Amino acid sequence: MEENLENQDCFDLFSKNLSLKEVKAMNPLTLAYIGDAVYEICIRKYLVLKHPIKVNELNKKCIKFVKATAQKSVVNAIEGELTEEEIRIIKRGRNSSPKTVPKHTQLIDYKLATGFEALLGYLYLLGDQKRLEYIIEQAIKITLADSI
Repeated sequence: MEENLENQDCFDLFSKNLSLKEVKAMNPLTLAYIGDAVYEICIRKYLVLKHPIKVNELNKKCIKFVKATAQKSVVNAIEGELTEEEIRIIKRGRNSSPKTVPKHTQLIDYKLATGFEALLGYLYLLGDQKRLEYIIEQAIKITLADSI
């Protein structure tokens, strides 16, 4: 069903949160799709603010944060801080069946990264900004510590 966007304030698209029931009913790969975008934009913003360098170098740094092995490490490191519901969302994402896997990534790493992204998408769509920010801050700290 196509929506008529002409009569809608464009910012409604950015501020509307979904209900818990709506978000729980979503396919975990859909949650991961949103979570991937949210995580990447947050990492890009972090890098632009902390590292005023050329775009090519920013992209190289960004990849270190968003690659599957880094996201897997984040999940393993914060697992003890997650709620039962957050773990359930990660498992739903992990157990989903992606159509493709990046060439230089192990399937198990990719699946856990998909679970991480599903969690970020879940929190974003619910509008739980405080929890989303906390998890992304932890992800940055963990990834920086792993890359030293």
